[in-house]
Amino acid sequence: MSLNGRYDFGLALIREAGEKALGYFNAREQLTIHNKGPQDLASEADLNTELLIRERLAKAFPQDAFLGEETTPTAYSEGQGIWVVDPIDGTQPFCLGLTSWCVSIGFMQNGVIQFGFLIAPARDELFAGGRGFPSTLNGKPIRVSPAASIREGLTCTGYSPKSGPGLFLPGFTRFLDAGGMFYREGSGALGICYVAAGRLVGFFEPVIKSWDALGAIAVCEGAGAKVSDFLSNDGLFRGNSLIAAAPGAYEEIEAIVGG
Repeated sequence: MSLNGRYDFGLALIREAGEKALGYFNAREQLTIHNKGPQDLASEADLNTELLIRERLAKAFPQDAFLGEETTPTAYSEGQGIWVVDPIDGTQPFCLGLTSWCVSIGFMQNGVIQFGFLIAPARDELFAGGRGFPSTLNGKPIRVSPAASIREGLTCTGYSPKSGPGLFLPGFTRFLDAGGMFYREGSGALGICYVAAGRLVGFFEPVIKSWDALGAIAVCEGAGAKVSDFLSNDGLFRGNSLIAAAPGAYEEIEAIVGG
């Protein structure tokens, strides 16, 4: 199937997955929640939502690879198409009854992030877009902010214990000293998409995994954002640092926090 066919399939699938995840969210008092690590929760909502996505994709596109947060990845060869999935990004807010969580699906082929989808069903927001697919929010076109500096708006600062304060705080301190104001609410993918929607000037995080970022990166690029080379140094499987920002503010953020 063509990229357009995959895009249409993915758009329908993210809606289905969002409905499933929202059902779990509305009955979260019945979930069995376990710790995967410090500040890192999971439940059957994460696993079962990923299994739904994985099974649908395997049936429709058996030639494509799959990489998700909750299940073992399939074999992958260079140039192959690969779907990258986070069934619930922001599991801790999800478990606490906050709305700052989403389902994320991205598609990469020939080493290029082609398109992505992100749905925040508790907020009734669906982001979509990528290369050759102008980005939208609930079907309406979105563009990045015209801001030329971090002093002209809010910037999302992602953080996780995986990076640790030693890697995060030096750049964050320089950001505050330069007059930046930060925004964060538990989902890196949402923060990246809010850059695409022009709500935020930019996003930076020293270490973020591909399932948290790939779909949102595609949406950001489709909305005109400038994005660092996340795929370098095997970012697909190892994760990487990430900057995504309005073009006018990108170099300032890069100079402050590093590439």
